[in-house]
Amino acid sequence: MKKQSVRYLVHSAAIAALYVVLTYISSLFGMANGAVQLRLSEALTILPIFTPAAVPGLFVGCIIANIISGCAIWDIIFGSIATLIAAICSRLIRKKPVLAFIPPVLFNTLIVPPVIYLVYGSDYSLSFVYLGVFVGEVLSCGIFGSILYGAVKKTKLFRME
Repeated sequence: MKKQSVRYLVHSAAIAALYVVLTYISSLFGMANGAVQLRLSEALTILPIFTPAAVPGLFVGCIIANIISGCAIWDIIFGSIATLIAAICSRLIRKKPVLAFIPPVLFNTLIVPPVIYLVYGSDYSLSFVYLGVFVGEVLSCGIFGSILYGAVKKTKLFRME
């Protein structure tokens, strides 16, 4: 196996593992699932601008995190697809890092609330679920993701690929 492909695999696996651990931590505080979500792991959605390995890492991490947190199959499927689409889009706009937080906020806000509302039912209106997911994504991706971006860029953990 080439050194580059080993690095790619290690980066993907590490990102997936971090996503799972951070989602689990969020879950311990009751913030990972439901009508209002604040997943610390969503800060990692900024990583596709640094490495293509983040795309499969985030996707696999989201699948595993959703499975171990007891999500319904439709949530596992559609939530993970939202993360995959967002990661691909963030990767495509990596030359404009200031915009990289938009795809995860956009796709999770569009895809996740109907799943929550229809699959789990909700005491809240669908518009409130949209608002809850949107605010959680803005905080996770926009605020925490920006902090992570600055830290990763400063440490040069990944080369901008």
